[in-house]
Amino acid sequence: MADDRDTRRETVVAMRRVRDRIDREFDKPLNVEELASGVFMSAGHLSREFKRVYGESPYSYLMTRRVERAMTLLRRGDMSVTEVCFAVGSSSLGTFSTRFTELVGVPPSVYQRDNGSEWDGVPACLAKQVARPVRNREARRPAAE
Repeated sequence: MADDRDTRRETVVAMRRVRDRIDREFDKPLNVEELASGVFMSAGHLSREFKRVYGESPYSYLMTRRVERAMTLLRRGDMSVTEVCFAVGSSSLGTFSTRFTELVGVPPSVYQRDNGSEWDGVPACLAKQVARPVRNREARRPAAE
């Protein structure tokens, strides 16, 4: 029984290391194989365990981090959507825009247009908490007019 508990603890510790790496290096090219090798697991095993521990795949978690950072950059208003896309580590504007829209509920260009001055004077740490994207396709859909 203790061996099983130790194994679970080691797995959770490894998943925290992966999550922390994603949090630190979200703007770098990351893939599941590279993340898995860092914790001495296969890519499949890492994906299954990460989803079991955190409720979403490593890729989904990475994209959520990128979208969170992109929201901050878009609110600042001094970068184009394309510049923001590449600044947060995405290599495809189309994939970035699709994932942003899934999580936030509006495309990045609309978010930038509608959220610039609304956050003036709000500390970034507070704005990040209040404007955090919703994960797992639970974004609010705009009401039909």
